[in-house]
Amino acid sequence: MDITQYDKHLHPRNLHNKGYDFQKLQRVHAPLKEYIIEAQHGNASIDFANPDAIVELNKALLKQYYQIDQWSIPKNSLCPPIPGRADYIHYLADLINENKEEKHPTGADIRILDIGTGASCIYPILGQRINQWSFVATDIDESAVQAAQTNVKSNGGLKKQIEVRIQRDRTHIFQDIISKTDRFDAVMCNPPFYKSREENWQKTTKKFNNLNKKTDKLPVQNFGGHPNELWCEGGERQFVRTMIYESMPFKDRLGWITTLISDKENLKPLIAVLEYNKASKVEVITMRQGHKVVRILAWKW
Repeated sequence: MDITQYDKHLHPRNLHNKGYDFQKLQRVHAPLKEYIIEAQHGNASIDFANPDAIVELNKALLKQYYQIDQWSIPKNSLCPPIPGRADYIHYLADLINENKEEKHPTGADIRILDIGTGASCIYPILGQRINQWSFVATDIDESAVQAAQTNVKSNGGLKKQIEVRIQRDRTHIFQDIISKTDRFDAVMCNPPFYKSREENWQKTTKKFNNLNKKTDKLPVQNFGGHPNELWCEGGERQFVRTMIYESMPFKDRLGWITTLISDKENLKPLIAVLEYNKASKVEVITMRQGHKVVRILAWKW
């Protein structure tokens, strides 16, 4: 068989609900063939412990489903899982569609601010292709910004709708990024999850050993990631707390402000901060991807 079931829990509009058709994917992107293996029950799969395999799978998915023919990331950059990233876009569309109109919001008039876009620039790319939204994408890393700009310029239809800006002050998130004329329907963010390099390595090792049973192999981070993409002082909770307080002066120019939350233990204290500061709306959306559960924390002032 050529189709591997991915996840029945993905958003109903997600194109990857029915799994990966490796026969089609290797036709559009021949380098993927090298990484296809036979998994349980004779199904095709790839070695998800191998970072190179994941990069090639992403390239194939982007070509097959999103008409992105030229996409690359520098070595060791965070390599995003496409189905999960697309899910965030779909749930964000549902959130913006507050009046529950029959059709979810599309078109270039919808403007989204992506915090920490990374070299992949994946949310703006998917958001433009799925819903034709416009994006301002930001990052603190100059090399990531350059790589993101290259991905945007290399594919037709993206340049007019995706602007990549560098945040030169690493202590700020919104300040110096949002101009006086900017107005965004929503903010999205995939924050650094870990508090330190040590915490990141401990969890990476555990994950690698679960995926790869060969004890003679040294752990590798299968989805990659540079330091600023993976950890920051105080970890996810402190980063989002900073987001909350920094978003307050821009309340008139921001619609829904959202961020992924990996650790459910962080939800309660962050919601408490939002309630204390009188956020007008707070929502938590649960996304299930395989065995992993992540949440979107969303608020409005």
